[in-house]
Amino acid sequence: MPADQPRTLSVGFVPGVTPGKWVARWRERHPGVDLALHQHDDALTALLDGSDDVVFVRLPVERTGIHLIPLYEEQPVAVMARDNELSLYDDVPLGELEGESLLDIEECGGPKTAVEVAATGAGVVVLPMSLARLYSRKDAVHRPVPGLPVTTIGIAWRVEDESEDVEEFIGIVRGRTAQSSRQPSQREAPKRTASQKAAAKKAAAGGNPREQKGAGKPRKPARPAGSRGKRR
Repeated sequence: MPADQPRTLSVGFVPGVTPGKWVARWRERHPGVDLALHQHDDALTALLDGSDDVVFVRLPVERTGIHLIPLYEEQPVAVMARDNELSLYDDVPLGELEGESLLDIEECGGPKTAVEVAATGAGVVVLPMSLARLYSRKDAVHRPVPGLPVTTIGIAWRVEDESEDVEEFIGIVRGRTAQSSRQPSQREAPKRTASQKAAAKKAAAGGNPREQKGAGKPRKPARPAGSRGKRR
């Protein structure tokens, strides 16, 4: 990339992920590097075809050719029409779902449409809570189902991509501070040795400390010429 061409980090994410806090930290620490955000139903494809440099994905995904770090888990919930009897529960017992018509997300055409179908009373759909909130409707409610397995959100990047911008963003997502020695931005500016710090301190003081000894003390007034050796 030419030195005068602005750098851009492209970040993709699946619906339900809210990368705002990490984006804010990036823009605070690296205002000179633009960060572009893209939402994808299939963020992994956008990563592998080079559209994005790093992506947030919902596991499980095929891990061939990528690095992947799990970040956090999502609580599964049941989405149903507001007048469904399951809405009376604070947490829906797993066994209560057996008598319901469970909707298939793919057959419905995706989570948004599945929520719309569930809102009509045609069935119940189980989704990660983040998606249920994203596609929430006034005529539908969602309730946690503690007995179901959780889903996991992870961050992924290509194995062959060793760019410092990608590594820097991964570090931000993992919680590294701006001063962390593991961040590329800090490795570019190595810490000074003790002798270098002493030399800098000496220079700031204005030279050799011995030469400065006594500086600032009032001097004795000089005697007039010819006044020595004569007494009256």
